Amino acid sequence: MPRRAPAPGVITALTFQKNSSDWVNLYLDGEFALAVPALEAGRLRVGQALSQEDLERLAAAAAHARAYERALKFLGHRPRSTAEMRRYLAGKGVEPARLEAVIQRLQELGYLDDRAFARWWVENRQQFRPRGIYALWQELRQKGVAEDIIAEVLGEMVPVERETVEELARRRAARLQDEDRAGFYRKLSAFLLRRGFAGEEVSAVVAQLWREHQEQYQKSLDELSASQHSDIS
Repeated sequence: MPRRAPAPGVITALTFQKNSSDWVNLYLDGEFALAVPALEAGRLRVGQALSQEDLERLAAAAAHARAYERALKFLGHRPRSTAEMRRYLAGKGVEPARLEAVIQRLQELGYLDDRAFARWWVENRQQFRPRGIYALWQELRQKGVAEDIIAEVLGEMVPVERETVEELARRRAARLQDEDRAGFYRKLSAFLLRRGFAGEEVSAVVAQLWREHQEQYQKSLDELSASQHSDIS
């Protein structure tokens, strides 16, 4: 429940908080009343009488500023989708109307942008934990990104899908050099499918790498045979 505004009174002191110059402690009739944003405190003066309406306005401004501070702190760890921010603020008990006002302000400032968030998410995944389009689609849906934005952003990465799956597959295939054909196909395909790459793309890449593996194996045998014949001669 939101805190009730203090009773009307006369301002007897305005002091900055020890740990933040953004907040000012407001005292009425010698007693602490509430903390207000420094911007609001700049409009007040010692000796000024505050009505119930004044205090309710200050309490609302303080609640809004607290919600905005929380939102910025949440964004400080990594970019967020609008849905993530909405869930976070709701979980902190921010009232719906105030929550939407904070989100609107963040969007106006460019701090919340689902299209930019989706691009960041995909780029981050591709750099640190490569995933296929299907897996990325599901992850972005879980983050609350709209389907049309997901389609647009993932559509931009289609040309690099083959490059990504090949790079990841080659690294994994290096561990499967001793597998027979069945084991190679099964293990490498399962590895790539778990990461959300399309089945047809996986099949093509696995077949290509198996051919390359066989060609390299045959080349090694030919070189060994040539070396043995040379030694005999």
